[in-house]
Amino acid sequence: MDLVLDPPRGVAPVLLGMTLDEALAAVPDWGEPRVLRRPSRNSAKASWTLDHVGVQALVEGGTLVTAIELWWPGQGRTSRTRVLLHGDEVFTTPAVDLFRRAADRGWTVDTSHPEHPVIAGVSLGFTRQTSQEVERDADGLPRYVTSVLVGGEDYYGHRCPERR
Repeated sequence: MDLVLDPPRGVAPVLLGMTLDEALAAVPDWGEPRVLRRPSRNSAKASWTLDHVGVQALVEGGTLVTAIELWWPGQGRTSRTRVLLHGDEVFTTPAVDLFRRAADRGWTVDTSHPEHPVIAGVSLGFTRQTSQEVERDADGLPRYVTSVLVGGEDYYGHRCPERR
């Protein structure tokens, strides 16, 4: 299975702006999700595992999906599920190459927080940290990203204060 990142729209068939129920109905073949609703915080999330790749649809402070996050399967695990960004497999393409190709597309990659680089213009956020023993680059960061988040156009400017 291929999960194609389509920033800032989502990861089809789950799109930002859907209600959580619409997102759940869009992916019946993904299996039974784990759903957590927090009415007191006006938030919810639905989680799936697709051949070791974690997927989470997030509803933050409202009723609509505001972000979709995907996780690498983990040390020593392989997966037939690929997470693609313009043809690059996010979890098996070296981060330096992934970010260089993003820059080649005209996107600005903000690496001022090296463990959490973002591409604010298309609202992509990456994680480059893990406690697992993995191959690391010269800066000590994992060679590959360990998660990616697709948010709406203003996600890193308004909804994610630690990234301002």
